[in-house]
Amino acid sequence: MAAEAATVERPGTGTPTVAPAPKKSSFYLAMRLLPPDERRAMYAIYAFCRAVDDIADCDRPRAGRHADLDAWRGAIEALYAGRVPPGLEPIGDAIGRFDLRRTDFDAIIDGMAMDVDADIVTPDRATLDLYIDRVASAPGRLSVRVFGLSEAAGIDLSRHLGSALQLTNILRDLDEDAERGRLYLPQESLRAAGITDMRIEAVLAAPQLTAACTSLAHDAAHHFDEAARIMDAAPRRAVRAPRLMAAAYRPMLVKMVAAGWQPPRTRVSKSKAALALAMLRYAFI
Repeated sequence: MAAEAATVERPGTGTPTVAPAPKKSSFYLAMRLLPPDERRAMYAIYAFCRAVDDIADCDRPRAGRHADLDAWRGAIEALYAGRVPPGLEPIGDAIGRFDLRRTDFDAIIDGMAMDVDADIVTPDRATLDLYIDRVASAPGRLSVRVFGLSEAAGIDLSRHLGSALQLTNILRDLDEDAERGRLYLPQESLRAAGITDMRIEAVLAAPQLTAACTSLAHDAAHHFDEAARIMDAAPRRAVRAPRLMAAAYRPMLVKMVAAGWQPPRTRVSKSKAALALAMLRYAFI
C-alpha cells in the first residue's frame, strides 16, 4: 500500500513528507474498504492533516511553527488558484476530483494554529467546540465528499462523528497531553464536578476528575448515537469507512467509562477483536 500513500511537501522545511496511514491503524483499515480513487484521495487528506498536526505538536519555537502553517496556507491558496506546488499533486487531484472545499483545509490549519498560539488548558466549552470543529469535523467534511454523502447528511455526520472521536481522544490522552502542557477538559465540566483549581496537575489529581470526565463521555456517547442514526439512513457504501472508525473508537469510550479516570490511569487501546468483527461486517454491506 505504500505506493498509494500521498507524498506531500511540508512547506517551510523543504522536506518531502510521505504520510501513509500505519498499516495497523483503524484509519488504514477503514480506507481499505474504499475504491481506489477514493482511497487515494483519503490518503492525500490524511497526509495533509498529518503534516500540519506534526507542525502543531513539534517542539520548535512558536514563531517557526506559525511560519510553517502560514506556508501551508499559501500552498492551499495556490492549489485553489490552479498552481500545484511540487509534491502536492495528490491533494490537487483530490480537490479536483471530489470538489473539496478550501474552507475546510483552512479550518484545519486554523485548528492547528490554536495549539501553536498557546498550549490549550481547560478551555471554555465554546472554545473547545470551535477547536473540535476545526481539527476533527473539518477533516470529516472533506472525507464525506470523497465518500459521496449528500451535503446535509455529510455535514451532520462530520459534526457528530468528529466530535465523538475527538472527545474520545481527549479523554484517552489526558496524561499524554499533560506532558505537552495541554489539558482539553472544558472549564464548565470541571466546575460542575467541583474542581476549581484549573492547573493541569491539580485537575488530574482531583478526586472529582472521574465525574468531570464522565460528563464529557456522555456528550461523546450522544454524538456516537447521532452519527449512527445518520449512517443508518445513508447509502451503505457511502458510510463503510466512517462506520469502521466509530466501531474502533466507541468501545474505547465504554472501557474508559467503566474504569474511570482516577490515577493511576492505563491508556485504553482499540480492541483488535472489535475491529476484526467490524471489518467482516462492513466490508461486504
